[in-house]
Amino acid sequence: MNITKEKQQTAYDSLSERFGFTSAMQAPRIEKVVVSTGVGKKRDAKTIELIEDRLMSITGQKPSQRAARMSIASFKVREGDTVGLQVTLRGARMYDFLDKLIHIALPRTRDFRGLSKRAIDEMGNLTIGVREHTIFPETSDEDVKDVFGLAITIVTNCKNREEAEAFFNHLGVPFKKEEEKRRK
Repeated sequence: MNITKEKQQTAYDSLSERFGFTSAMQAPRIEKVVVSTGVGKKRDAKTIELIEDRLMSITGQKPSQRAARMSIASFKVREGDTVGLQVTLRGARMYDFLDKLIHIALPRTRDFRGLSKRAIDEMGNLTIGVREHTIFPETSDEDVKDVFGLAITIVTNCKNREEAEAFFNHLGVPFKKEEEKRRK
């Protein structure tokens, strides 16, 4: 059993007094994790296949291709062209990915000082932008020329931002330490 799942199961005990939960079903929990990326300006089959392969090795699940909904001549995009890839993780793969993200990948990020608490939206979801996919241990560092970024959204059932922030702190998501007195 991984750390994130264990902490999620203890969320009711630690947060029930603060938020007034009367049932364990009211406790916040992670519903899914969505990992997405764009394929960039080069939309040839080899690049898409390379990004798809690396995303599959990072998440452990085959990504689905996202097509353009409409043609935009100035971007040279036609309706139906693949413009991105997306993976939705649930269950055991989701917990494994979150453990890897929190404990291995994020600390490997260059100049990492923590995530901003502003990344939590009003619905209680956390969206993390990763500039380089090479922070994950599954990627080979030999092909540095084809680096792409990821957007990782952790979807919860939290009712508001405050509840989500407390829940993510309980899970051990590394947020920035807010300075009490800012330099003037």
